[in-house]
Amino acid sequence: MVAPVLEASHVFCCPNRVRGVLSWSPGPAGLLAFGTSCSVVIYDPQKRVVVTNLNGHSARVNCVQWICKQDGSPSTELVSGGSDNQVIHWEIENNQLLKALSLQGHAGPVYAVHAIYQRGSAGAALHSLVVSASSDSTVRLWSKKDSEVTCLQTLDFGNGFALALSLFFLPNTDVPVLACGDDDCRINLFVQQNNQFQKVLFLCGHEDWIRGVEWAAFGQDLFLASCSQDCLIRIWRLYIKSTSSETQDDNIRLKENTFTIENESDKITFAVTLETVLAGHENWVNAVHWQPSFYKDGVLQQPVRLLSASMDKTMILWAPDEDSGVWLEQVRVGEVGGNTLGFYDCQFNEDGSMIIAHAFHGALHLWKQSTVNPVTWHEIARPQIHGYDLKCLAMINRFQFVSGADEKVLRVFSAPRNFVENFCAISGQSVSHVLCDQDSNLPEGATVPALGLSNKAVYQGDIAAQPSDEDELLTSTGSEYHQVAFQPALLTEPPIEDHLLQNTLWPEVQKLYGHGYEIFCVTCNNSKTLLASACKAAKKEHAAIILWNTTSWKQVQSLVFHSLTITQMAFSPNDKFLLAVSRDRTWSLWKRQDTVSPDFDPIFSLFAFTNKVTSVHSRIIWSCDWSPDGKYFFTGSRDKKVVAWGVCDSSDDCTEHSVGPCSSVLDVGGAVTAVSVCPVLSPSQRYVVAVGLECGKICLYSWKKTDQVPEINDWTCCIETNQSQSHTLAIKKLCWKNCKGKAGESDEEGTEWMHFASCGEDHTVKIYRVNRCAL
Repeated sequence: MVAPVLEASHVFCCPNRVRGVLSWSPGPAGLLAFGTSCSVVIYDPQKRVVVTNLNGHSARVNCVQWICKQDGSPSTELVSGGSDNQVIHWEIENNQLLKALSLQGHAGPVYAVHAIYQRGSAGAALHSLVVSASSDSTVRLWSKKDSEVTCLQTLDFGNGFALALSLFFLPNTDVPVLACGDDDCRINLFVQQNNQFQKVLFLCGHEDWIRGVEWAAFGQDLFLASCSQDCLIRIWRLYIKSTSSETQDDNIRLKENTFTIENESDKITFAVTLETVLAGHENWVNAVHWQPSFYKDGVLQQPVRLLSASMDKTMILWAPDEDSGVWLEQVRVGEVGGNTLGFYDCQFNEDGSMIIAHAFHGALHLWKQSTVNPVTWHEIARPQIHGYDLKCLAMINRFQFVSGADEKVLRVFSAPRNFVENFCAISGQSVSHVLCDQDSNLPEGATVPALGLSNKAVYQGDIAAQPSDEDELLTSTGSEYHQVAFQPALLTEPPIEDHLLQNTLWPEVQKLYGHGYEIFCVTCNNSKTLLASACKAAKKEHAAIILWNTTSWKQVQSLVFHSLTITQMAFSPNDKFLLAVSRDRTWSLWKRQDTVSPDFDPIFSLFAFTNKVTSVHSRIIWSCDWSPDGKYFFTGSRDKKVVAWGVCDSSDDCTEHSVGPCSSVLDVGGAVTAVSVCPVLSPSQRYVVAVGLECGKICLYSWKKTDQVPEINDWTCCIETNQSQSHTLAIKKLCWKNCKGKAGESDEEGTEWMHFASCGEDHTVKIYRVNRCAL
């Protein structure tokens, strides 16, 4: 088998903040599907890796649902709905997209979908019956046969909305029954008769909006679980009503709601009663899901267990008591503390040994009965958390970084001792080797004061023992505010969400003031001695580059040239040059002047630039990067052009030097938002350039100067990301890894692989590996 040239090594993403966007495929080794931004991601919870991306929606994905097979085998089809008003039916084969069909007709965002396989007339093949709910106050029923999609019916809810949907078959029949949870606190039941769904019952009891409904079959009965914003869960039982005449007695019975259907010329009467009400949550209950049926030793098993997720940050596993039949809480899991909202959704795996939920911060919370430790990526800290959107950051060294947000100040963070110790314990490294004997003045951790944004360092002497509840009652005056102090914790495995939220902050060691508007970009030189930053600007005086000394954190110099916002900066590999590109469609190149003494900070002077006449680009220049030898630099613009410039000679002592384009103009066919040059040449000694586009695609090109006038055939397209590998929105930044080798490999075979990372407006970070020998 031929090795792939480009493949996604790892994808970092999180579910959207909506209910119903998570679905776990039943069957052995079931896959998890969830919506992230405009994509549907297929995730393997066992290996903890993203298997593939399904790109087709043009707006946020609001709901995802696998279509369960009746024989218990893994699902191969799923449906999703989005804010682009469409439902997409996906067909998967060998974990890759086989076919996608769009179901269009809604006039508003789709936020609930469900689907089952239905058998048509005698001998007919199975087809998919899909139901979708939209903010246009309608529920649509669709039939999908092969590649044909038909809208069977539209149910109009007037001024109301159906917020939750669930399809199933009535007991002992092939007649579908649809449960719709509405914003009028009622559950409407529809039954298909003569290919049309007719309303037969509505179930009352909840006192607020219905957030979730789901059917399950136990023996000859159907059970419907419903949850609501009234913090309660109700379980309804649907069964075939006996036709035999019953004698009147004085026994107290639950009220029955009945309806009659026709099935193959027979009339069958069904009754619905309230089985139980489950009260245990203290906030909105967002989701309820039955444990799916599964085959064990060839026998179909259907455990009677229900999982619920709530905004009170807990999930509860419910089951009836074996002796009394009373429904009881078996297990409660979740978060304690923190300033987060609760869970949006929850799911069982195929045999109930694992449960998963997703929360406001995007984390997938996985609980399991067995312990498996594959080699995976994990979040190990949240160094900075505050209310401003982060725009840029630059690593100063392994345990220090500078970040810029929608504010005028740059913030410098350093890792505390507790993080370094936990990092070494998890990764199996020596603390003394990692810190290189620089741990004498490290703080233990950090904490955020009340009404503050700055992380304050906590030192060994500041860590006080927590008072007992009795001591606190005796000493508290009732009006004191007790700040929650940092408490060090030794970890031997990656931290869970609770620890990430409260105990992994890095101390803020410095604030850098000097810019007049919000920070837009920041970069550090390769020797980690100088930091360059720029802010949003509409005038020349505000578009200055400020240079900072990374030891004293004092301003070294202010470089003024551009008239609008500088979008990106890059130091040359030898730190002799600083390149800046701007919204004013020009670039500027600054050269470092040799100082008399190494104790003095370096001074930069303008070396080369473009203006409206010499600039090749006609739109904003978004990105720039240097070749690994420092001779050339590359720029990418919204005008779809990528240009190589050079040669840049650091030994040239002229005050100003003319640096012009040294390549043909590469038209990549879309607006360029990111450019990054591989630090290693291809086997044919050509520069490898990764180009990120506004549409989310990444293209790899190779370039070599041909010394022809003009340059012809100097660019070669190597490979492009396919639809599954691409982002769904604009690429924001690309970055190559500095060393060769495939992750987890130390032999010589791994040296043929190069890695680069990408991030985009779809809130996703991806790591790709490229076969260098195939370029």
